[in-house]
Amino acid sequence: SYTRVTGAETLISCLATMGLHFGNLAKVRHVITYSISPFEQKAFANYFSKGVPNLWRRFRSSVFKIAPPLALTYLTYTWGNHVHEECKKKNPADFENDE
Repeated sequence: SYTRVTGAETLISCLATMGLHFGNLAKVRHVITYSISPFEQKAFANYFSKGVPNLWRRFRSSVFKIAPPLALTYLTYTWGNHVHEECKKKNPADFENDE
């Protein structure tokens, strides 16, 4: 007996065999992966011995790129607010001749 397979049935069977449950995907040939269980890892391995010095190194390398534009922006903003407040005030010289 001959059974005709339609395109939709082929697509459904392809999708069904494409992957398995989460974490148990299809095998890929010639690719080797190694992993360790999260329960066997140290949560904060080398946190203080390598992490803090690396944080300090990265901070020092980028502070001179970030600080000057940030300082310029802050000074421009405060200067603009000061000028705006001064412009909102009335000039007493404009009202000297009023009675």
